[in-house]
Amino acid sequence: MIEYLKRFGYLKSKKVEKAFLACDRKNFVPEIFKEEAYEDYPLPIGKDSTISAPHMVAMMTELLEVKRGQKILEIGTGSGWQACILSRLVGKKGLIVTVEIDKEVYEFGKINLEKFCLKNVKIILGDGSLGYKELAPYDRVLVTAAVPSNIPKPFLDQLKVNGIIVLPIDYGISQELIKAKKLKSGKIKMERVVSVAFVRLKGKYGFSF
Repeated sequence: MIEYLKRFGYLKSKKVEKAFLACDRKNFVPEIFKEEAYEDYPLPIGKDSTISAPHMVAMMTELLEVKRGQKILEIGTGSGWQACILSRLVGKKGLIVTVEIDKEVYEFGKINLEKFCLKNVKIILGDGSLGYKELAPYDRVLVTAAVPSNIPKPFLDQLKVNGIIVLPIDYGISQELIKAKKLKSGKIKMERVVSVAFVRLKGKYGFSF
């Protein structure tokens, strides 16, 4: 899987490659999908949630430009795989705050992350569309569910100046992966990366289902 991601340009940096190697995807998928753990497609984890395809996790992680010691907010814990990868990148002095709205999925991700005894990951059960104000501001924000039309205000409010947010935005007829930077002027510099297909964000600033 790692060689495939490198060959097609999804894994670009050695540090992200090392983080992937330290967080075996097989430990984050349901038992019935263990044999498919290294295939490059999403897998169900319950409650209409999925563990993202390896190429998408690699792409989003590289776009985030993570540095040691940073504090990162992840919206949508899911399987816990992405949080594990980020925890390796920020190191012992960094912190990953990951929020999951579905209790069943939260429990699944929590159990998976506990296998790694990560002391720099805080898992929250709650409405991720609100961010997590208690530990704001954040150097980076990563959203693993599509938001409606625009970047939700709580995410921007809780992002530091010069901070980066990576998220999928649902424009109705399509979804686009966006990388955005919060400038000192208060403006947001946005870059469209690629068309994607993510589950939709739940909660106050998410979609009405």
